Amino acid sequence: MTATIYERDSSGHRFTHPRAWCVIHLDALRHNARVLATRAGVPLVAMVKADAYGLGAVAVAKALGAPFADEGVHGFHDRRAYDESGASGTPGASDTVGASLWALGVATVPEAIALRDAGCEARILCCSPLLNEELPAALQARMIPSLHRAEDIVSWSSRSDAPWHLAIDTGMNRAGVRWSDTASLAHIVAQHKPQGVYTHFHSAQLGNASRELQTQRFANAIAALPLPQDTLLHAANSYAIAATPSAQTEPQSAPATQHDNGATSAEPGSAGGRRQRWHLARPGVSLYGVQAHTGLDLKPVLHVYARVVDIRDVQVGESVSYDATWTAHRQSRIATVAVGYGDGYRRSLSNVGEMIVGEARVRVVGNVTMDLTMIDVTDVPCEVGDIVTVLGGSIDEVAQQANLSPYELLVGWRLRLPRVYRESV
Repeated sequence: MTATIYERDSSGHRFTHPRAWCVIHLDALRHNARVLATRAGVPLVAMVKADAYGLGAVAVAKALGAPFADEGVHGFHDRRAYDESGASGTPGASDTVGASLWALGVATVPEAIALRDAGCEARILCCSPLLNEELPAALQARMIPSLHRAEDIVSWSSRSDAPWHLAIDTGMNRAGVRWSDTASLAHIVAQHKPQGVYTHFHSAQLGNASRELQTQRFANAIAALPLPQDTLLHAANSYAIAATPSAQTEPQSAPATQHDNGATSAEPGSAGGRRQRWHLARPGVSLYGVQAHTGLDLKPVLHVYARVVDIRDVQVGESVSYDATWTAHRQSRIATVAVGYGDGYRRSLSNVGEMIVGEARVRVVGNVTMDLTMIDVTDVPCEVGDIVTVLGGSIDEVAQQANLSPYELLVGWRLRLPRVYRESV
């Protein structure tokens, strides 16, 4: 059945009969945030880097309760949100997501600038290292940078008393001061106190002993630093949140406590004979419904739809698409769908991917092309103009079909497709 679509894209422009589009379900996003916040037992740094993993950083930030200049305060106040004291405002009684949001997480200065230009007044924590020449722009954007080089710490602190976080590398070998070298920064940290100190788990989803080892290293690293008692400590990404029961459910944990900086703390585990206290958690991909290795009750946030633009009969022995990788073994009815790798539907889904026509799953046949993908609709009713569900549920399943990381598949949909935001499925 041909359907007429009347929606508005992420810029508020109405469009009709799109060739293909993304639908982002904001209620599912908030559900996932609540699940993760409850599990973590501490406030969240919601990762919205890479344009919120391709789903639109501004829309996602608003849905999570981040304050914007044109919408009032949902989670905490602007200037105090960036103030080193970290004092938070009082969220509305119904805004349980905003109440659990401590900051937004980004990876670059331009990502923070884009949020500020849209009126975002939340704390913004940059979780990637910056070059020294980027620090003035970061300060102008009211970012909280991640620093680990002595010269950068001095440079930042000489410009302002604005907060910063110390990044410690405990085994990722990507960024941060090496856990065994933190003592070399002790004199710098004594003069220029960080608001927070953190590390990043490299394999929390694997269930091996690496998380415990990194936690041990982190505890040893911070023990070598003269940190104030109220320094915020954080490490847990999506998979670590799932692996560690919250403060409310972990029998060996101390009760969560409120700190002057607006965060609370929970004690999910011990390291080196002492219990490691976390104050924040940094969920990323699980916010957007990726469930692999989590076991949590998460909902898919992203759905992708496209329209059938052509249908043809293919005879036995005839091939479909570039390189003739698929040949008809029976007389087949092949539909051409207006989505391809130029939109984010990966070429590695050629001959293995599935789409949904009506309520039936159908197979992708032939190589996925830049703008078009062919599907076998021999056994299902299908007409030109029909809407096909390209991605309708588990992004983990599609990523597995494509032999891709779900992260990689998720961010790819931002290439060309308009985004539609809905409050309910």
